[in-house]
Amino acid sequence: MKNLIIYAHPNEASLNHFFKNTIVEALEKSGQEIVVRDLNEINFNPVLSLQDMQGQRMGQVAEDIKTEQDFISWADQIVFVYPIWWTGMPAIMKGYIDRVFSYGFAYRYDQGIQKGLLTGKQTIIVNSHGKSNAEYESLGMDKALELTSDTGIFKYCGLEIKQHFYFDKADRASEESVLEWENELKNTFKLTDEVSVFQ
Repeated sequence: MKNLIIYAHPNEASLNHFFKNTIVEALEKSGQEIVVRDLNEINFNPVLSLQDMQGQRMGQVAEDIKTEQDFISWADQIVFVYPIWWTGMPAIMKGYIDRVFSYGFAYRYDQGIQKGLLTGKQTIIVNSHGKSNAEYESLGMDKALELTSDTGIFKYCGLEIKQHFYFDKADRASEESVLEWENELKNTFKLTDEVSVFQ
């Protein structure tokens, strides 16, 4: 399986960086193909410009966007790793979605009916956040996040969501929690004994 990891966090000492490395190591051990796009490292420009918007409708995208779209086209599975900041994606990840998941590439409208164009690809999303999962549930934030990211972005574009991890209380995570999360990721990103698919 060809795996594209899209990662957004500026701190190499962060939990998200640890999650990304854990996933890469698990995939490497199973002999799968991997490409990592570290958005901060490549200094991805997240600003959707007027030129971008005008070009999208004509099927024209900037060279940096074409590069990212080629990686997405190549991948069987796309793994997103990023923290939840202010109840959403970091700006650089949202800008990646704005620019790369463009009209005519990730979705289009046929006679007014929306159609996702990334069908046949699966995705796993790995998020960390500061509040507890119980607090998110009590506020309805879990459903809001599912609606705005899973439904409003990933499913909208035709991606099949295999799993969405929410690792909570990440700003004060215990060693036990980190070990548990590490094991969850390792188990998710290893091949089964029988076929080359993800569990």
